[in-house]
Amino acid sequence: MKISLRRQLRVLQIYAAMSFALAAFLSVTAFTQQTSTQRIDELTVQRLNVVDANGTLRFVLSNKDRMHPGVLDGVTINRPRPVAGMLFFNDEGDEVGGLTYTGTDDGGRRANAGIMFDQLKQDQTIGISYSENNGQRSAGLQVWDRSEQPLSELIRGLNDANALPEGPQRDAAIKAVRAKAPAGPRRLFVGKNADKSATVSLADGQGKPRLVMRVNEDGASSIEFLDADGKTVQRIPASR
Repeated sequence: MKISLRRQLRVLQIYAAMSFALAAFLSVTAFTQQTSTQRIDELTVQRLNVVDANGTLRFVLSNKDRMHPGVLDGVTINRPRPVAGMLFFNDEGDEVGGLTYTGTDDGGRRANAGIMFDQLKQDQTIGISYSENNGQRSAGLQVWDRSEQPLSELIRGLNDANALPEGPQRDAAIKAVRAKAPAGPRRLFVGKNADKSATVSLADGQGKPRLVMRVNEDGASSIEFLDADGKTVQRIPASR
């Protein structure tokens, strides 16, 4: 009798030890699978989100149907954004620019592409862009001056205006909100204009060009100095 009990106790001890070992093996295996780097040769998605360990969104790669509309100070912009590309977000989850592009030859050639970098709490402050509309093309580097005023207040106002029913009242509300937006004058353009001239344009704090260097398609070149009204005060070579 005693021998039988000892045998049963021994079997239970062996069973418990094996069960513990199996549970430990499965736990380690599961943890290893969760933390290991996986290789995927090909992945097809409509949108890919990259987040920090705390869940803060940092990067979006998307098609035109699922692109993130943009967010600042926790306020998501209520707007469609039918462009494909990638967007970046800072430590606070604010959108800070990215690469977007469109293009179609259906009913007229139209295309836009740009890589933009936003000022903190504001809109783009530097960017490289390309635009085409029915044979008129421009491309270049641009730099903007941006206000210290955050755009979140403007976004809230636009969201409220866009929530109104379509019609003159909503159009007027959107126009009124945009009229209060802080100025963002373009201070620098280096690129090619729609007239096919290679141009360097430097502007004042109001965005008015004051120095323009230009080489036309036929090779004619010039340097122009302008006043605040856009009038040429000096040109090299002098105008005929």
